Amino acid sequence: MNTEAKYIPRLLQIYRGEIAPEMCKAFDHKNTLAVPKLVKISINMGVGEATADAKIAEKAAEELATLSGQKAKICRARKPISNFKVKKGQAIGCCVTLRRYRMYEFLDRLITVAIPRIRDFRGFSPQSFDGRGNYNFGLSEQTVFPEIDLDKVSRTKGMTITIHTTAHTDQDARDLLTAFGFPFRRQ
Repeated sequence: MNTEAKYIPRLLQIYRGEIAPEMCKAFDHKNTLAVPKLVKISINMGVGEATADAKIAEKAAEELATLSGQKAKICRARKPISNFKVKKGQAIGCCVTLRRYRMYEFLDRLITVAIPRIRDFRGFSPQSFDGRGNYNFGLSEQTVFPEIDLDKVSRTKGMTITIHTTAHTDQDARDLLTAFGFPFRRQ
């Protein structure tokens, strides 16, 4: 018999124990499977300077892997664009898609640790939903995450984070993210 308890992230325990039953009652769902839930979190980091030096893209991928806990994929140009001096196959960014436990761990670190470290932060815009229950926002620098060593950062890079949910409307997705403690700006 296995005496060790299986690890479950803190936000997933809160979702299963508190958020899903409360949303089920509030929105009159017949069971908790009808309640919106998180599907995945996509993190993208564009590295335009990588056209001059390929090591910049590798460094950005390392930093993205450090803060997400999963190896980042280096994205390459599909076709050449002469106006931007981009050749086909050249590294132009990196991305990572988090699912299941890593997704909940990243969201927990984002809400409790990284966002409070942003200077002059007043909340994220509630208008950034895409109409299908997904939320997009950007961070201007990767140094808000404590995993990133400030001495090793040569230049700050921003990133775009997309939180994908099963919600059918933006209001349902906003209620779900608010229940997780996501800081929205007041209107």
